[in-house]
Amino acid sequence: MSADTCRRTIGGFSRGDSVGANPWQYMQPFPAPSRNLRRRAMDHLPLTAKLAGASMEGGAGGRVVDTYKKTLATAASVAAYAMLARGMARELLPEELRAAVRWVAASVRARLGAGGKDRHTIVIRRHFDGGYSENQLFEAARTYLATKIDPRAMRRLCLARSRHKEPDGSSSWSTLLCMEDGGSTTDSFEGVEFKWTSVETSGDDGGGKKGKSHGSSHRAPRETLELSFDAQHTDAALERYVPFIMSAAEQLQRRDRALKIFMNEGRAWHGINHHHPATFDTLAMDPALKTAVVDDLDRFLKRKEYYQRIGKAWKRGYLLYGPPGTGKSSLVAAMANYLRFNLYDLDLSEVRLNSTLQRLLIGMPNKSILVIEDIDCCFDAKSREDSKMPMPADAGNSSDDDGPPSKACQAPQQQQNLTLSGLLNFIDGLWSTSGEERIIVFTTNYKDRLDPALLRPGRMDMHVYMGHCGWEAFRTLARNYHLVDDHALFPEIQGLLAAVEVTPAEASEMLLRSEDADIALRVLTDFLQDKRRRTRKEASEINIDTAEKAMWVSPSPLIGPCLSEETKY
Repeated sequence: MSADTCRRTIGGFSRGDSVGANPWQYMQPFPAPSRNLRRRAMDHLPLTAKLAGASMEGGAGGRVVDTYKKTLATAASVAAYAMLARGMARELLPEELRAAVRWVAASVRARLGAGGKDRHTIVIRRHFDGGYSENQLFEAARTYLATKIDPRAMRRLCLARSRHKEPDGSSSWSTLLCMEDGGSTTDSFEGVEFKWTSVETSGDDGGGKKGKSHGSSHRAPRETLELSFDAQHTDAALERYVPFIMSAAEQLQRRDRALKIFMNEGRAWHGINHHHPATFDTLAMDPALKTAVVDDLDRFLKRKEYYQRIGKAWKRGYLLYGPPGTGKSSLVAAMANYLRFNLYDLDLSEVRLNSTLQRLLIGMPNKSILVIEDIDCCFDAKSREDSKMPMPADAGNSSDDDGPPSKACQAPQQQQNLTLSGLLNFIDGLWSTSGEERIIVFTTNYKDRLDPALLRPGRMDMHVYMGHCGWEAFRTLARNYHLVDDHALFPEIQGLLAAVEVTPAEASEMLLRSEDADIALRVLTDFLQDKRRRTRKEASEINIDTAEKAMWVSPSPLIGPCLSEETKY
């Protein structure tokens, strides 16, 4: 039925008419379908029905034909009313309401199985094995779903807040949102929609732990999560989606946990909480170098399959070198905070044997950072070459046991004590595969003192020079300490930093002298000016000494012949 027909049927009411507050007052009662409409419906009867009507003119046959005609006339009337209602809906109901009706109809069809798709459901129980074992997948799924729940879209939610106490007495709080019984949410992974539903059943039907009070056999309610999806996506759910949830939950838990730093004592590690606030945003170093380090870390984390394919241990080595006070330790702390890896600070002076070193390094878990500071002080740069030289027969036989042995005495004992080869064997040898996803960091103030075997790629993959404070590093310090990005003294400070060498630690100390930015920057400017004067004075004195030495080493030809042999000595 056309829109014009609908308007005529409604008694002239159209969208453009002014109907006031009650548009229904203009509508007339709908007349029943006319005889002509029913006759047209009869004209579309099947040929067999017409023949049956012609052959059965009287008696019972005539009554059957009349009943058949009445039924068809009623159906035609219903169809006419439906067409009329549909036209009215298009004219009177807004598009939003019609869309809502269509959505409800689609939901009803889906619940009644009109879609025809087979659905599979995976039940993830909180406990298994009679209720005495925790299901780690349940906790991982709940942790992951907490990031997917929209509190504004769900009427009932469970909010949990827990406190974790550490051995050192400190504590940390964590908050978790989870679904209540009957709640559900959806998640999309690789274009597939997965539906999660929280279900809580009585514990009396099996599973769960028995109550201990008064010998009661009442069991605690059983919490489960149900994961449902189309049957055709079963492989994607089991082989990719579930491992993705475990990995994502592990990253979330590692991000929220308190970091620790471990120190070696004997053959064991002992750790405490690590609260170093350094991050890459607050680190005072060259921006390009900082970006290179972050990109290298990100690339390392994503290359598990790549390292397996090329047959190498999944580890990465960094050598941080430069003058004292340039931020090497702060960079290590920033790396730990960025990766959320625990730190293992290895003191080689506490390690006596290679076997002890192996036990310590094997005891490190994955996703950790091994740090050896001042590596140049732990081994001689040429220790391996020196160990090959023949030693005197009485070397190492000193009767004085109170004093520390000399380096010559240490050389013959290196094969039975801790050696550089033992450390290299763990970094890049057969023991290097005892763990994965590890970061190894060496720091030194004197790179030229290190054994070349430590510096080659595969052991120390990235060499990071931590130099003196430059202009960009100073701007980071000024922003960190006084929240200033520009100041009248900045041009003068920039020129002074280009003329003198100052470490970030020295600049930070000057900025800490006052909480007032003007005073602190003036203190730093005075410090830099004084250092420039002293640098110029020292350079002048060095030039004078060099000139005087040159005069005595190369005397004038007029004076030389006058010196007697006795004068020369």
